[in-house]
Amino acid sequence: MKTFKVAILGCGTVGGGVARIILENAEILKRRAGVPIELAAILDLFPEAASKRHGIPRALFKGTGNELTPDVATAETGAILSDPSIDLVVETIGGSSDRIRDLALSAINAGKHLVTANKALLAKRGPEIFKAAYEKSRAVGFEASVCGAIPIIKGINEGMSGDRIVAVNGIMNGTSNYILSRMSREGLSFADALKGAQEKGYAEADPSLDINGGDAGHKLLILLKIIFGIEAAIGDFPVTGIEGVSAEDTRFAREMDAAIKLICFAKKVEGGVCAAVRPMMVRSANILSDINNATNAVRLTGEYSQENVLIGQGAGSLETGSAIVSDIVFIARYGEKAVRPHGANGNALVPFDDLPMPYVIVFDTEDSPGITGLVTTAIGKERINIDTVSHNVRGAGQSGAVFSIATSPCTASQIARAVAAIRAAAPTVLRSEPKAYPVLE
Repeated sequence: MKTFKVAILGCGTVGGGVARIILENAEILKRRAGVPIELAAILDLFPEAASKRHGIPRALFKGTGNELTPDVATAETGAILSDPSIDLVVETIGGSSDRIRDLALSAINAGKHLVTANKALLAKRGPEIFKAAYEKSRAVGFEASVCGAIPIIKGINEGMSGDRIVAVNGIMNGTSNYILSRMSREGLSFADALKGAQEKGYAEADPSLDINGGDAGHKLLILLKIIFGIEAAIGDFPVTGIEGVSAEDTRFAREMDAAIKLICFAKKVEGGVCAAVRPMMVRSANILSDINNATNAVRLTGEYSQENVLIGQGAGSLETGSAIVSDIVFIARYGEKAVRPHGANGNALVPFDDLPMPYVIVFDTEDSPGITGLVTTAIGKERINIDTVSHNVRGAGQSGAVFSIATSPCTASQIARAVAAIRAAAPTVLRSEPKAYPVLE
């Protein structure tokens, strides 16, 4: 029985988890794959430290000494890629630079299957990687690139292969969800909740990609591809992070029996697909409203199967490692049969701002008579039906007024025109740009 040999490039948090799972579960993986799976080699710039940190035999690491020089690392990488006995390469280095793109393509062109958790790489370089793999009859496994341990990719490609998915919305970034959960439960400011996330290790020292929506945007790009066949790029749909969410906003959400979540949203509509990443107020009847802390969740709507929800851990060494190993097992079992075409299917993105949804609009205005009337009149002139107008939550002794208006379904374009009319009628009345939160039922 031929052994299926695997090499890992990069033995940090995720790569170390992959190595441990393969080494600790050899017999189980053999039964599931139908062939023995062997960890043949690991490349890391700091092999001694990685070996000790993860409890992996030093002999599996390429090179000698505590640290590999760039020249030695390049030579050892070449040796792995040119080794005909290695069937699959796991890339857990990260990043989307030309160097990482070239490394992935080199592995494919050398006849290796590729498995990666690198969402940034696939979001930015996916088309050329999938094209090269298809031409070489090599499989690309990327289960771990979207929501870590949650089997979302296989759920779509295999579990829902008899259905047509018409909508997806989900919480796909654990850091932002942890911050918003604490803001909602404890009434914290964004700054205080972020500081707490950093102290707990949920947020990096530079949390930009998590809090600005970029990480979630990469994941939605991948889902747009595999669900709707859309070859999108960063900037093709709106991405808004959570930096602007305030304690007052979470209070308005609670009053509506809702919670603010950073939502990856895509929906099939007439003419194409609407997509966005942005904070939304999620009603309590929607299961996503009760997904808290660093947990991820994805709700898929099938034309036939209706609602399907997958919930789990979106990050972590062994959690993400388990998703990578599931791809390894699948490819080891099915080989070239695991290769999938990844061409576009004709769907196109259409503007999210033209999609009717209920909204909650938060206004920060001067506190003077007639302001509410001015705002509601401008909204009404755009043929937007107002459901409720909240009270002012700005505390005594503080200047200005903060209140919210909940609307019946309307478009973001209508709201933008109403705000422009308010500014034209009273240029100084708005103290900051109003925040429009779509309401997810």
